[in-house]
Amino acid sequence: METNVRILVVDDEERIRRLLRMYLEREDYIVDEAEDGDEALVMAFENDYDLILLDIMMPGKDGVEVCKEIREKKTTPVIMLTAKGEEANRVQGFEVGTDDYIVKPFSPREVVLRVKALLRRSSTSSNLKTDNVAKDILEFPHLMIDNDAHRVTADLKEVGLTPKEYELLYFLAQAPDKVFDREQLLKEVWKYEFFGDLRTVDTHVKRLREKLSSVSKDAAKMIVTVWGVGYKFEVADE
Repeated sequence: METNVRILVVDDEERIRRLLRMYLEREDYIVDEAEDGDEALVMAFENDYDLILLDIMMPGKDGVEVCKEIREKKTTPVIMLTAKGEEANRVQGFEVGTDDYIVKPFSPREVVLRVKALLRRSSTSSNLKTDNVAKDILEFPHLMIDNDAHRVTADLKEVGLTPKEYELLYFLAQAPDKVFDREQLLKEVWKYEFFGDLRTVDTHVKRLREKLSSVSKDAAKMIVTVWGVGYKFEVADE
């Protein structure tokens, strides 16, 4: 059991918070609650959570605003909780850095499964790998991606990425010089065939480049825009 995993549940409905807490605590997760956006931000900045479950529609600051402010300082994985018919809000959520979303009414078991899946993909739970298996590492000039540890280093400096930013980089880097259009990336990285705004891809590419560029401009240049088509990962000749 992952007894040290700490999760923040943010929802203005106490009934939903209690339900999620009950199911998450059955997995031995430590659960904190916030009932609005302002309280969520205070708690998110004062603590290092492994994951945040965040409702979109709340009085005051909504989930999109909260996620945007969190992303300015932290890479904590975020799952957005949305009601049916809030597609525009979900698009906004992905644009500001949400890693996944779950539509209400939801099955608590589904929430637990999605939480576990995101924790596995996030750097905060990457120590579950064993040392006796072959290392899953992609290494290029100026950039190294250690998939076992979910760690990215550019010119020997670690780069803090959200789980979705990491998945996007890893997906592109697995196929150097192959061009992917935005629809392909939405399907492969975000797992959406019928829903998705192409701006989601552009926003994440922009954010990924900015983070890489802050430690290595050479690494950032490896993510190349193919105008009119999409993006590719390009390894420059040394």
